[in-house]
Amino acid sequence: MLTMQGVSKSFLGVRVLHDVGLDLEAGEVHALVGENGAGKSTLMKILAGEHTPDTGTITLDGTTHSFGHPAQAQAAGIGIIHQEFALLPHRTVAENVFLGREPTRRGLVDRRAMERRTAGLLSRIDETGITPRTPVQELSVARRQTVEIVKALASDVRVLVMDEPTAPLAGHEVARLSALVRRLAASGIGILYISHRLPEVFDLSHRVTVLKDGRHVTTLTTRDTDPGTVVRAMVGRELGAYYPPRARPEELGETVLTVSGGANSRISGIDLTLRAGEVVGIAGLQGSGRTALARALFGAAPFTAGSMTVAGEPLRPARPREAIRAGIALVTEDRKGEGLALRQSVRDNALLVTRAGATRATRAGATRGGPPAGRAVTALLERVRLHARGEDQEVQYLSGGNQQKVVIAKWLAARPRVLLFDEPTRGVDVGAKAAIHTLVRELAREGLAVLIISSELPELIGMSDRVIVMADGRPAGELPAGATEEAIMRAATGGGRPKEDAA
Repeated sequence: MLTMQGVSKSFLGVRVLHDVGLDLEAGEVHALVGENGAGKSTLMKILAGEHTPDTGTITLDGTTHSFGHPAQAQAAGIGIIHQEFALLPHRTVAENVFLGREPTRRGLVDRRAMERRTAGLLSRIDETGITPRTPVQELSVARRQTVEIVKALASDVRVLVMDEPTAPLAGHEVARLSALVRRLAASGIGILYISHRLPEVFDLSHRVTVLKDGRHVTTLTTRDTDPGTVVRAMVGRELGAYYPPRARPEELGETVLTVSGGANSRISGIDLTLRAGEVVGIAGLQGSGRTALARALFGAAPFTAGSMTVAGEPLRPARPREAIRAGIALVTEDRKGEGLALRQSVRDNALLVTRAGATRATRAGATRGGPPAGRAVTALLERVRLHARGEDQEVQYLSGGNQQKVVIAKWLAARPRVLLFDEPTRGVDVGAKAAIHTLVRELAREGLAVLIISSELPELIGMSDRVIVMADGRPAGELPAGATEEAIMRAATGGGRPKEDAA
């Protein structure tokens, strides 16, 4: 159905694609993987008419195309769903689906026809939770993604590009999207699926193409390969190298944080201890109270009952400033919305917390000139293995993995005792994941207490010295290092604790 040959592209004299080729069959799910900066999104934007290639050809159904505008690609049957949705929240589903292409009658928008056609498209993908008249702002993230897919179907799409489609989704929503992808492929649509999540790649795709440094590395039949082979092609290291060795019990230090009977409107019955050098995982389904726990510890949604201590001192923070002053840091799951000033430089972001004052670092540095600056900031950014053009580069232009490293650097500048991570590697490539995992273990070995919330069970199992499972706002069990995914899911869903928890 689709062939891309010899595609090259440069920006400001820097070549980001080198003679890349790719093909897609009707009804195929073809995964495209690689580290951030590998060229995946650039290649797809060329296919969608958002960029013009320097060299190369695009052939669709035997016809060679040269797209100079997204509308031309759309007219040829190519649709793309970006990570950031292009929807108008105050308009209805039907109005979004036919935005700019509204059917008319006697010179006026034919709303009945628009809603009737939208209903037919929703029926085509067996979507019963959305009506054409539903305002988009009332929909969940997963439903909004469905609206984006319906928009593509309304354009008679033949090739659908999905760029990190599950990054914003919870576990049950991922399963629902996977079923929809299979239905679309079964109808004859060719799907190019970009994802950092290898389990999804192996679950959904027929073939997988690996890009590295703007070059085509290999294309493999998914059933004939394995995750380790794909990872080696992407980053040159074994899959097992993702997770550094866990701490031994004798390596753990004193208790740093305790909670007894912690509760608020979202969570209750929280009894928790964190020791220096320990990495504790928090598991649970969406809405189980995982993030609510982290926000309570950080004072963003405070405990209203129970007691808490940090380094032996009583504390129940009523606001984040109090938690920060006591040495608690929170890397939120929304790094763009809550963790970074996107239009400020790397350096300014690294100093956001310490410049605000009221931190352990500020007080400790009062006699030494205050917050870190100059070479100290450079050393901090080197510590987190940041890849950027320089400290003056605006954070908005960094990859997801490097943005996350800046968030971590920001908190390390405050010299915390306790580091809370909510989805620490969401939306980052496999190389950045490995770097973050290694950094977390290094920080733990240096005496920090670390709490990790993650929806990726392999990550949680690989990183944690023990796992606390949340369900319905309460702890549902505690499992040892190496707990199996089955054991965690049993506890998370109320299925009880199996006879063997660890592997």
